[in-house]
Amino acid sequence: MKRRTLPVAVAFAAAASLLLSACGGGDDKASAGDAIAGADQGTKRPSESAEPSAAPAQDKPDGVDVSLPADIDLVFDWKKPSNENEAAAMDDAANFFRAIYRGVDARTTEDAAVVTYSTGDGLKYAKTQIDARLEGGWTSTGTRRHYQATTRSAPNGNSVEVAFCVDSTKFYSKEVETGKVLKGTPSITDFDYFKLIMVKLPTGEGLWQASKVSVEAKAAKCR
Repeated sequence: MKRRTLPVAVAFAAAASLLLSACGGGDDKASAGDAIAGADQGTKRPSESAEPSAAPAQDKPDGVDVSLPADIDLVFDWKKPSNENEAAAMDDAANFFRAIYRGVDARTTEDAAVVTYSTGDGLKYAKTQIDARLEGGWTSTGTRRHYQATTRSAPNGNSVEVAFCVDSTKFYSKEVETGKVLKGTPSITDFDYFKLIMVKLPTGEGLWQASKVSVEAKAAKCR
């Protein structure tokens, strides 16, 4: 699929409060009450296609660096939809999470990738995730697996819901000053179910941004 040239700047939004765990397998837990209205957009039934998605991170897919340090491995074990818009939205949903952990590693919410792949409540979520780790003095390390993804489109074609499970049993917080990895006992708290509303940027060819993030914590269906 043809990737795009990055359009001009995206507006910043104020960060929102979100409680995070400093240790244990999971690294960005949220309660079911943090769900954002609008995550059920679309009229099409969730679908998966047979075409495998490219899991490795792409450097500068939109002219923006989304590379991560060697000790942060975000695995996207999902299948790409046959629908072109849904496939592009899924790719940029992955880039949204790469942007978050790139910001964590760089110790900033101002990284270009963050404002490229998120907007509105999605940007608030990304900045809150990064800020919590900056305030706690942590970075991240290990493997975070994303799987069982489904997509569905809104009638106008400008919005796509990307839903998936996350397994953080091998993903940890790490103290920046000491390098100590904070490991806990794997449990149901390491499994989350995400719904992202990806919106197409009108001025960008095929660029999709996370506009809303809904998280179901302790998701038994993801175990």
